[in-house]
Amino acid sequence: MPQKLTPLREQTRSVVRSLLARTAIDLFAAKGFDNTTLDEVAAAAGISRRTLFNYFRNKEDLALSSLSEQGDLIAARLAERPADEDCWAALRAAFQVLEEIDMTPEGRLEFITLLFGNDSLRAGHAEKQARWQDLFAPLIEPRLPASDRRTLQARAIAAAAITCLQAANEEWVRLGGKVDLLDLYDTAVQAIRRPT
Repeated sequence: MPQKLTPLREQTRSVVRSLLARTAIDLFAAKGFDNTTLDEVAAAAGISRRTLFNYFRNKEDLALSSLSEQGDLIAARLAERPADEDCWAALRAAFQVLEEIDMTPEGRLEFITLLFGNDSLRAGHAEKQARWQDLFAPLIEPRLPASDRRTLQARAIAAAAITCLQAANEEWVRLGGKVDLLDLYDTAVQAIRRPT
């Protein structure tokens, strides 16, 4: 089956959103989230504030936009995994997408520190990750044994995996980004999974 092509306009919008978000993250890292205005972000990007609002609802949306994209990428990778693969192994492989994002380790450390260091961003982060649960659970469910509680089990596994990833990110920041994030994720998962 041929792959559906994304229209050029949508591709362009996505690229512009990514560039604007990168500009904002750089400013937030340099000045602090609360000390950076949307006017400053727009000026740094060479656009008007009004144009900025064509792409983002508010400053939090701008700071957190990459999380929605990451969730979509992880879900797409999860959907590509072999149907008979254990759900935890499939999630681990899908989370590898996070290591492939075009961002320096220093930039990633700044971004995650920013997310966890601001209450409104932390709340927005939790909201975005709740959407991840909605994306992942339907992809996990077919991997589980037939049961009238399979949907619940899939949602619980998705939520647990996301929580393990968040715990790994927090530990990664605490350690200054000097260890492998997915190794930390594996440690978190091992802590909650019962031996089989």
